[in-house]
Amino acid sequence: MKPLDPRLIRRSRAARRFLATGAVLAVVQTAAVVAFAWSLAALVAGLVAGDATTAARDAAVVAASVVMRALAAWGWDVVGSAGAQAVKREFRADLLAALERRPEGVPEFPSARIATLLGPGLDALDEYFGRYLPQLLLAVLATPVLIVAAWTADWLSGLTLVIVLPLIPLFMALIGLATQAVQRRQWQSLEALSRAFLEVLGGLSTLMVFGRERRQVARIRATTDDYRVRTIRVLRVTFLSGFTLELAASLSVALVAVSIGLRLVDGGLTLAIGLFVLVLAPEVLLPLRNVGAAFHSAAAGVTASGDALDLMAAAGGPATGAASAGGSPVAPRGGLEPRVAVEPHSGLALRGVDVRRGDATVARGVDLDVARGEVVALTGPSGSGKSSVIAAILGFADADGDLIVDGLDGAGHAAVAWSSQSATLIAGTVADNVRLGDPDAPPELVATALRLAAVDDLAPETAVGPENGGLSGGQAQRVAVARAIHRLLARDLGVLLLDEPSSALDEAREASLARGLRELAADGRAILVATHRMPLAEAADRIVPMGVPSRA
Repeated sequence: MKPLDPRLIRRSRAARRFLATGAVLAVVQTAAVVAFAWSLAALVAGLVAGDATTAARDAAVVAASVVMRALAAWGWDVVGSAGAQAVKREFRADLLAALERRPEGVPEFPSARIATLLGPGLDALDEYFGRYLPQLLLAVLATPVLIVAAWTADWLSGLTLVIVLPLIPLFMALIGLATQAVQRRQWQSLEALSRAFLEVLGGLSTLMVFGRERRQVARIRATTDDYRVRTIRVLRVTFLSGFTLELAASLSVALVAVSIGLRLVDGGLTLAIGLFVLVLAPEVLLPLRNVGAAFHSAAAGVTASGDALDLMAAAGGPATGAASAGGSPVAPRGGLEPRVAVEPHSGLALRGVDVRRGDATVARGVDLDVARGEVVALTGPSGSGKSSVIAAILGFADADGDLIVDGLDGAGHAAVAWSSQSATLIAGTVADNVRLGDPDAPPELVATALRLAAVDDLAPETAVGPENGGLSGGQAQRVAVARAIHRLLARDLGVLLLDEPSSALDEAREASLARGLRELAADGRAILVATHRMPLAEAADRIVPMGVPSRA
């Protein structure tokens, strides 16, 4: 488990700002510590010797050093809190943007794991930036300076500190190995708890129908107990490691103190130098002790940030902060260039487009035109690349070639309305699902979209449960198509993409949907439908078969 993932620094501008500001605060705090130790030693030594000529000046420096250190500590709180919020905001925005590019999902990252990461997972960064990273910066910057100051004043005490100092990192490394294992198991237990709860919630209506809802209580209880046990184990390691670090630091300071005391007795060391080094000794070890103590509370943040960076890498997401500053467009995945204006073109055009899924090319040399005012059916057997072509148009699949969507060169789902093969609805009403993404559109568009999508058997107020609960497969599919049509009309887009919109419909509903699509085309929209159902394909103006490179 790395204390600071280099990818975090490379990807997050907020993290880099935090580290830069933290370095300044560390320098200020270190200067305050040295000034405090020297002025306090001089003040006490002067008073013991009966020389009060510099007492007022030394007392003023002591007071100023205390105020400076207090202000630095306050600055750490402010910078840590602001840094955590900024990094969480960047992570969440870029994770969602990366996931939006991969609607098919990301391997090894199920929805429950992603939900846990976006929620309580990233919230753990509060402790990471608020407590752990400040102490890590102090350990890197302040500790060497304080050792040099102690060595300059008394080389023997400095040598003692250099010898005993590695003991604390050694104990930290051993403790870190144990912490990494128990923290990872706790994190996996939290993911299992989230997944179990989500599964029960999604299937609750079905469980209630069969009278099995009570049997899930034991499952949730067992998962919760497992998470509780693993959390207690993390706390146990935390307390034991804290005791170990305190013991090592106390013994180290005691060695320095005994050496100074013996030399003060035999006159080999002045009181001012002895007090100065004695005050500095605990400060030399303090940052490392605090790093060890804060590591456990921040371990969840270390794990969460690592998971977030892994997820963004797996999903092909942008560098953190890249999309959030300045509103600069982000280049789509694959070989297609960013969206730029080209010569006017109405509808959709593909020229020599090759679509890839991983290392495999699933569609090669696709040439296709869909003009405004026509419906084009993309047909072919399963696996011929119909859905992959639509994914390339949307920017969800890697592709090379020329792709023009309504006069703009490059893939992008912002320029089109679309509905995928799987109907994914939210809990609420039919109207809530149709209006999703455009809640402020004119209310009458809901009824229009439902009519054009052949949703004449459901009222807008019909309730929809989790996982499309309460609707049949065909009803959910038509509601999803209505949502795409609502987006098309609300945003006045020119292109509509539908992937297998009638796979779960009977012939009558399919014919009604075909009439609705013809009506949209007559209104000047370009409609591309990927389907293996011939009745819907025959209702189109043209049929483009997939499986071999085709020209329409």
